[in-house]
Amino acid sequence: MTQRPSFNPAPRHQSQPSRLATQTASPRLPRTHAIQPTATRPPSATRPNKTRKPSRFEAPVRDFLTYCKVECGFASATLAAYAGDIRDLWVELAQLGLATWEDLTHEIITAHLTSLRDQRGLELSTIARHVATIRVFCRFMHTAGTIEDNPAEWLEQPETWTKLPTVMADEQVKQLLSAPQPSDALYLRDVALLELLYAGGLRASELADMDTSAIHFELGVCRILGKGNRERLVPIGRPALRAVQRYLDELRPDLEKPGISGERIFLSRTGQPITRVVVWQVVKRHAKRAGLKDVHPHTLRHSFATQMLAGGADLRVVQELLGHSNINTTQVYTHVDRSRLKDVVTRFHPRP
Repeated sequence: MTQRPSFNPAPRHQSQPSRLATQTASPRLPRTHAIQPTATRPPSATRPNKTRKPSRFEAPVRDFLTYCKVECGFASATLAAYAGDIRDLWVELAQLGLATWEDLTHEIITAHLTSLRDQRGLELSTIARHVATIRVFCRFMHTAGTIEDNPAEWLEQPETWTKLPTVMADEQVKQLLSAPQPSDALYLRDVALLELLYAGGLRASELADMDTSAIHFELGVCRILGKGNRERLVPIGRPALRAVQRYLDELRPDLEKPGISGERIFLSRTGQPITRVVVWQVVKRHAKRAGLKDVHPHTLRHSFATQMLAGGADLRVVQELLGHSNINTTQVYTHVDRSRLKDVVTRFHPRP
């Protein structure tokens, strides 16, 4: 009888699970990464008194995710993506009747990636992430001695097209920032949220995780903890500083609940610290009110970077402000700003 994985998968954002994945029990993740199952468990009095036998797949997955979290400092979203990709591969191995990661071969990996494209219809960018996950996971197991040979050693990363980010014009940014109305119950919070998000080019998760001590009003900067726990200082303009100060003085004390709110800057109606999902909801709600389409927190980040470059900022400075570890990630904004490209060609091309 096939031993099926029994851990709880990380949430899948890119696509719905395949029929194969939904029919097969999901692998169990470490407590720090698992999510609560939706099904109601039977009462302890009626639950069979059985101890689950740990799968031989499980320990390497736990060790790998712990390594990624503790040693590499990866963000929770990255850990969830890694866990979900490994879960998909684990399910396929269990369906094939294999018992350990030692049974994994290059041919099985290739067939698995092909099924992601043909059966589940995943985008090439998502499949490329699966490839990256499998490569680093197999390299980890090989280094740790879990497997003798690395089946993903010769696995090639597929090339993907670079999609240019969507940016907003100056007038559209003004429409969004002025969308909150004084009659809104959380008007001061939403104004401060939008102003700070745009002024610093922040990620939604970075904004949600900010504490009250992160903003230094006298210096005009805020301290951001970004991906990989990398810390950076970002200058903030006067409009954003005024909006945040007013929110902290006039609204946050009314929202704050002892023992619940903590030191986070932005709170919900119930006093709970907001999450990045709430940041997305706030931006989408006010974008709809302003008559703007396809606007989300990262659109403001893209607009911030593009307008900084259009204003003459150095690419390395923008890289530092955005918290990019690789300048190639920042370089995409030079392609968005066509006026900058035209100026470069005019100045440096031998026959402009």
